Amino acid sequence: MNQTEKKTALSLIDERAALFEGIADRIWENPELSLKEFEARDLYCRALRELGFSVTENLCGIGTAFCGSYGSGRPVIGILGEFDALSGLSQEAGAVSPKPVTEGGCGHGCGHNLLGAGSLAAAAAVKAWLEKTGRPGTVVYYGCPGEEGGAGKAFMAREGLWKQLDAALTWHPGDVNQTMTGTNNSCIQVLYEFHGIAAHAAGNPEEGRSALDAVELMNIGVQFLREHMTDDCRIHYAVTDTGGISPNVVQAKAAVLYMVRANRVAESVALQKRVDAIAEGAALMTGTSYTRTFIDGTADTLPNFTLEQVLYRNLEQIGVPAYTDEDWALAEALKKTFHGSGLQSIQAARHDPEAARRLKELTDDGTRAINDFLPPPCSNTDFTPGSTDVGDVSWLTPTAQIETACWPAGVPGHSWQIVACGKSGLAHKGMLYAAKVIAGAAIDLMSDESLLQRAKEEFDDRASEGYVCPIEPDAVPIAL
Repeated sequence: MNQTEKKTALSLIDERAALFEGIADRIWENPELSLKEFEARDLYCRALRELGFSVTENLCGIGTAFCGSYGSGRPVIGILGEFDALSGLSQEAGAVSPKPVTEGGCGHGCGHNLLGAGSLAAAAAVKAWLEKTGRPGTVVYYGCPGEEGGAGKAFMAREGLWKQLDAALTWHPGDVNQTMTGTNNSCIQVLYEFHGIAAHAAGNPEEGRSALDAVELMNIGVQFLREHMTDDCRIHYAVTDTGGISPNVVQAKAAVLYMVRANRVAESVALQKRVDAIAEGAALMTGTSYTRTFIDGTADTLPNFTLEQVLYRNLEQIGVPAYTDEDWALAEALKKTFHGSGLQSIQAARHDPEAARRLKELTDDGTRAINDFLPPPCSNTDFTPGSTDVGDVSWLTPTAQIETACWPAGVPGHSWQIVACGKSGLAHKGMLYAAKVIAGAAIDLMSDESLLQRAKEEFDDRASEGYVCPIEPDAVPIAL
């Protein structure tokens, strides 16, 4: 492979940095919740067309899903982008104490304003390389809505979309520069709405049938279920409707939203059926009825060590950004507002005693404000309890991810501090670093057929039991 051609392609990311940073900032300024990202969709589709991509909207029938492709033939490399925000996390940019822009408003507490724009920058650089070299191959940028509650990628997986790819690459803003590895929990969300009969709680309670009683009995039933599931499982719930605030009324309606997690997606599907049975029992005990609405679901993630190695080499070759005094000042000010250690997110620190000792020094025992280094490589199949719809992609094509430092070391996830960093120089540097690494890895894969072959062989082995889609056949994406 011609390294000069690769460097020339990656230089486009710096040359067009203002464009990509502007997109990230615009999405930060206009946060939209899962499956409601209409302005983000329009912004990205316009940018893709201006950059010379062929755009498809309403992908898989999802209103805010789209893709932009360039090139022809194989290999086909997909680069995944996200852009949804979180509720209740409105926050002023650069503020070092909680200061909502809009009380109760939403904000980018997971950095998806950066994720989508960084992936777009990567796709643009790969396009430039394809144009320059005339090589066969196709790069596809995927606008994936609803990661925070909607599982857009899983709905796309149900339609078999990801099978057309030779590999998928993505990234996530974080507090450390590293490849992401291991596996995680699958997840299913279902809403149960109980329907009863209203009555005066003192005058004629015998004629009432309490939907709220049904919700409470369902919750109790699930509490007893917890003893009889494996250690990796999790069940969470939120009562979304108590039917009113008057205690002297038998409540005719009530609702509860359940989230069921297990390591393997097939196990989540089985556990979900047990929760369904408890809902049925609660309705039977209270003389009520209920409606069940499937919300979303995600699969566990299959790691691909071959792709992780390609990504890590590019993390090394491109090098960690140099941070300014302004970056350090913001990080150090925000670091005073939480107690997280800068070591906690570094996967190598958990698996290699010698690496852990060295990383302890580099992070000043976890107190350093920015993880301004590249930890040693770390690939494993260890389990972590979170969930992501990238997992569904990983069951249908070889998939790998990186993280880059976009906010202070040890910062809590989904926090106002992350929102405060969203338009900062620190965030922009991490985003552009990620873009170069993703683009560089894609170019390597397009240049060396043997890399993709090894990744495919590893994928075939890990995915041999077959994909169990958590999305039910008749389910449609629902914006909560």
